[in-house]
Amino acid sequence: MRRGIDPDLYSYLSFRDFLRDWYAARKAADKRFSHRLFARRAGVSSPSLLNEVIGGRRNLTPRTLEGFIAALGLDEEGSAFFSALVQLDQGATDDERNEAFRRVESSRRFRSARRIEGASFRYLSTWYYPAIRELALCRNFQAEPEWIAQQLQPSITVAQARQALEALFELGMLERTEDGVRVPELSLATPHQVTGLAVNNYHKQMLQRAADSVEQAHPDSRHLLGVTVAIPQSMVPRIKRELNAMQERLLHLCDDAVDDADRVVQVHLALVPLTRGGT
Repeated sequence: MRRGIDPDLYSYLSFRDFLRDWYAARKAADKRFSHRLFARRAGVSSPSLLNEVIGGRRNLTPRTLEGFIAALGLDEEGSAFFSALVQLDQGATDDERNEAFRRVESSRRFRSARRIEGASFRYLSTWYYPAIRELALCRNFQAEPEWIAQQLQPSITVAQARQALEALFELGMLERTEDGVRVPELSLATPHQVTGLAVNNYHKQMLQRAADSVEQAHPDSRHLLGVTVAIPQSMVPRIKRELNAMQERLLHLCDDAVDDADRVVQVHLALVPLTRGGT
């Protein structure tokens, strides 16, 4: 494919979207180009494989991945980036997908094309990013990495605090004012390809903070509740609605007291299956 009509691989987080746009651009440049010709170049027998992969009905195997890279004509850097996108989509575990995203984000060309997406993923994936944003609502907040690093429990490094602070300003989650720092009302837009992974990372880290608090936090500053009950599967949606409603009530309660805030806490509401019963 001629370079002038290539879609920019490094502006994608979905290898399927890239394949769709790559084929559309190739077809527009050469009406004779077809799925059959692509299959021949990729060394696969099924002319429909490309279309099925684009539509999410088929995944790439190690052999077909190698063939697709050859058909796309990617160089070494592009091959590594495309492979990481495939792992980000097809990884069997969160660990595999997180490793894939680290490889994606390590690309200088990706950071140039989609810097904000990388920062928003880190915000949702790292427990102390939202904690620092909430800390900025406290009366004594100082937008200094050294001060922030000492306030969090468990402590983080000054370098981590600096990186988080820079990302929060970059994302618009914090804004500098003449009087210091303000926290604007802002919804964070995160690409759907990594939203689920980022949310999983967030919950895992926050649940770990809760587990650590059993030994590390004074009983007066924490409150842990748990109950084990037998229920019909049909009751799960109702319990979820009750938990959501409780969270909303707690948020309203906290919002009313934000002007007097002097610390940051994490409140957990969890429904966890302990057996394999139900659907």
